[in-house]
Amino acid sequence: MWGDKPFPNWRNICSKYSANERASFMRTVSLIGLVVCSLGLNHALAAVEMPNVLIIMADDCTFNDLPLYGGPNARTPNIDRLARQGMTFNRAYLASAMCQPCRAELFTGQYPMRNGCAWNHSASRRDTLSMPQRLGAHGYRVGIAGKVHVRPVEAFPFEKVGGFDPSCVRNPTKAHDIASAKAFMSAEDPFCLVIALVEPHVPWVMGDPTRYPPAKLKLPPNIADTPRTRDDFSRYLAEITYMDGQVGEILETLESTGKSKETLVLFTSEQGSQFPGCKWTNWDTGLRTALVARWPGEIAAGKRTDALVQYADILPTLLDVIDSTETLSDLDGSSFLPVLVGERTTHREFAYGMHNNLPEGPSYPIRTVTDGTYRYIRNLRPDELYIEKHLMGTRGDGALNNPYWATWVWNSQTDPQTYALVKRYMMRPSEQLYHTAVDPYEMKNLATDSTSRPILSRLAEALDRWMRSQGDPGAPQDTMESLTAARRGKHRFVPPSGN
Repeated sequence: MWGDKPFPNWRNICSKYSANERASFMRTVSLIGLVVCSLGLNHALAAVEMPNVLIIMADDCTFNDLPLYGGPNARTPNIDRLARQGMTFNRAYLASAMCQPCRAELFTGQYPMRNGCAWNHSASRRDTLSMPQRLGAHGYRVGIAGKVHVRPVEAFPFEKVGGFDPSCVRNPTKAHDIASAKAFMSAEDPFCLVIALVEPHVPWVMGDPTRYPPAKLKLPPNIADTPRTRDDFSRYLAEITYMDGQVGEILETLESTGKSKETLVLFTSEQGSQFPGCKWTNWDTGLRTALVARWPGEIAAGKRTDALVQYADILPTLLDVIDSTETLSDLDGSSFLPVLVGERTTHREFAYGMHNNLPEGPSYPIRTVTDGTYRYIRNLRPDELYIEKHLMGTRGDGALNNPYWATWVWNSQTDPQTYALVKRYMMRPSEQLYHTAVDPYEMKNLATDSTSRPILSRLAEALDRWMRSQGDPGAPQDTMESLTAARRGKHRFVPPSGN
């Protein structure tokens, strides 16, 4: 603080001058820093230039099940409070609605084809650089607590931080302990800490479902209304509230370290939930994610933005925040720092997505692009049935992973609406186009509407350009040969160099 006033926004000041003028300015600031060091202000100036970073991730949480995005059921007071203190992104996306590929995108700033993790339970290229190397080169300690789910370790050498369960399928989730995270945040050097929670990933066993009586729930239109579905949705909502409680505890811990005002906090909901049409799909309810950013003194409180961003943009943004001058031509994302600090209201023109269904079921490759208003989806094998074994299947012991799916199939004979949802999930046309701004659950396919043809053509051309830039061959990528090669570090298809 300068007396009772906050530090000036050095980045906003510097952006008005040329590179030489900025360099001269920073040399002057450095000399001033030496002079005032004896007054105890040098550390404060360093804090402005080297903010800490705290990333809190939910796991399998459909963005519009959160009240922040219009969800009518869940209660999330801590996430809501965080949003009031910062900026909410209305149009944030992932490139893949699966745990491992989307995390690899977030940590590397690269799309699945470039970093190599284009399937779940696979691996990125060994020479991939991620947050630990990129931020570590600038003096940051880079740690992760909870679920990691990226590999190989050479590409993701995070410092492991304890206290949060790394297993998303444990029943029940282990009790968490904030002590290790607090110790990591309390150390002297600047930190980047990812706390990857495992709720509301299945099994839905945490929290108090009695707070969500099944009969009183308002189900989204892309989910069939059966008693078992309502019961499962109740338990899913309970896990969202449980997760929100962890978010509150983490933020309170950050506050207790005295570093809250010098820390950029990001909260994201990751991909959609394990209900049909969400996770493992290229619909908006799979690929769109909640994203909230708080940075006191830099990000205005209570703001929302329609700027289009995606996970690949987060690492370049962090590097921009710390004034990194390294060349980032190997990254697919770009910095949206100007959006965060109120200098711009737009970022990218398109956000892209892909799905390689192996090993989650038979091959069913999908590619997609959105401009934030419309979404175009291309199903590369529309002749095949879409099957996701975790959502739809059983191991033969009588226990379904998701018992509600069987009730959808059972009701499909007598309930036309349920039949339509089962068909929508399993049988898909070669092209789909949705006006997501007015049809957020993408229930009306406009691909065969002649008046929508110019929009479809524009998005299809953008998707073609993206696939070429990524060296994406399409259907040949979604094969066991490609997946096995990736797991061995011998990826079959190499993207062109650069963006």
